[in-house]
Amino acid sequence: MPSSASWGHSTETFLWIALGKHGLQRDVGHHHQNGMLGITYVGGPTALLELNGVRLLTDPGFDPAGTEFRSGTYVLARTMGPALPSSELLPIDVVLLSHDHHFDNLDESGRAFLPAANSVLTTKDGARRLGGRAIGLEPGESVTVGALTIAATPARHGPENGDRGPVIGFILESPNGEGATYVSGDTVLYDRLLDIVARFDIRRALLFMGAARVAAVGPHHLTMTAQEAAELAVHMPRAKIMPLHFEGWAHFSEGRGAIERVFAEAGLAGRLIWGDAGKRVDLP
Repeated sequence: MPSSASWGHSTETFLWIALGKHGLQRDVGHHHQNGMLGITYVGGPTALLELNGVRLLTDPGFDPAGTEFRSGTYVLARTMGPALPSSELLPIDVVLLSHDHHFDNLDESGRAFLPAANSVLTTKDGARRLGGRAIGLEPGESVTVGALTIAATPARHGPENGDRGPVIGFILESPNGEGATYVSGDTVLYDRLLDIVARFDIRRALLFMGAARVAAVGPHHLTMTAQEAAELAVHMPRAKIMPLHFEGWAHFSEGRGAIERVFAEAGLAGRLIWGDAGKRVDLP
């Protein structure tokens, strides 16, 4: 793991004990213990990850298409429902929740699902609001779950003076030395992301794209554009890239077509991985 000088103090020992209270010191099974990452795309920011016997779920959302969430001056409208019901994803060892305060990352059904998971890793503010099994992390803090080390990474959810956070992403590392997995969370491209990808041998990156826009922030995008994702991919030369959070909500301004076009123009088309909704893909 990176040094405390660059990432802040470590809470790994304390959080290992806390997670153990929820059963994560058990044998977490035998599937995907060979370093392969299994990814089942559910929709939006939600995907089931299976790595080294640990089952993780990113930003859970299970509300049906047509659901609307009103927040101040704007409305978030869901245009696609989940490919799988939450009941088919159990058991879940850890929910990787980038933030709890936006409905497109944690909707009502996703919030109701959280108690079914052994633990929830999220921001410090989010953990205080959620209570229960939620554990808050600052960027650089890490936990150990079975054979995985999970570290929180920085994120900026919008322009420099209009961050809609706090938000965190995650780095997953296993002891076999076969590279790291990066889950970006809702973030734009900025200098701290380049620092992160320079510190790890990232082989698989789940990047939240879609160039989300809402009226309250004007023309600024709140998640990565395809161009930003392609630029970040250049700094992760060994990584396969799976887009997440680019469809299923009306406030996305770029979809699959834009992502494919930009990556093709950058000579990176061969590094894109698309998950068929509800179907698992395995990445080395």
